[in-house]
Amino acid sequence: MTDTAPSRPRRILLKLSGEALLGGAECGIDADLLARLAEDIAACARAGTELALVIGGGNIFRGAKLAARGMDRVTGDHIGMLATVINALAMQDALERLGQPARVLSALAMNQVCEDYTRRGALAHLAQGRVVMLAGGTGNPFFTTDSAASLRAVEVGADLLVKATMVDGIYSADPKLHPDAVFYPRITYDRALRERLAVMDLTAIVLCRDNGIPLRVMSIFEPEALLRVAAGEDIGSLVEPGTES
Repeated sequence: MTDTAPSRPRRILLKLSGEALLGGAECGIDADLLARLAEDIAACARAGTELALVIGGGNIFRGAKLAARGMDRVTGDHIGMLATVINALAMQDALERLGQPARVLSALAMNQVCEDYTRRGALAHLAQGRVVMLAGGTGNPFFTTDSAASLRAVEVGADLLVKATMVDGIYSADPKLHPDAVFYPRITYDRALRERLAVMDLTAIVLCRDNGIPLRVMSIFEPEALLRVAAGEDIGSLVEPGTES
């Protein structure tokens, strides 16, 4: 594995956990946390980084749980995709209230509330300095928002995929359940696959690995972390293409 210092990415695809948007709320969206995240995202965009976002919908609906109780999986996944549109619209509103131009592009057609996703449309908005929310997953059931984030990162030519989660990086096991879990500041995709680390789902990892896109995992709760990552700081854990040395 290479030991090069992180460079400043020109274009970032940010994957936000839907569950993390709960903050201190029992359900839905924590308004204070949404505002703080929007401030960080807007500051990053104003500093010159092109930003696209994929936001999960787990704070509103998780189709897999209801599918386990008998709901049709395809129906559950479609409802989950709609939840990601709700989160994306909320983030668009928070950004625009800060004066940061933003657009929601959905893989599911719903022209009355947002634009349909096309690669050309997303690239055009990014070139104009707008933050682009890529909602609706891939538009297909059975694919997670992790897979959607990896796919969109490849499509828009992101230099870095950032996954902002409930933990501050990658560990050998869940640090909440295993206090002796080992922290990995830097690993390869092959090692993440071999050790079955809970980084992203397998489809997402393979997409990033095969297309040479590095992945940084960091805490959603650390203020200005995104701005520091955009400036090239080594925060959280970095997953890279390549082989172990």
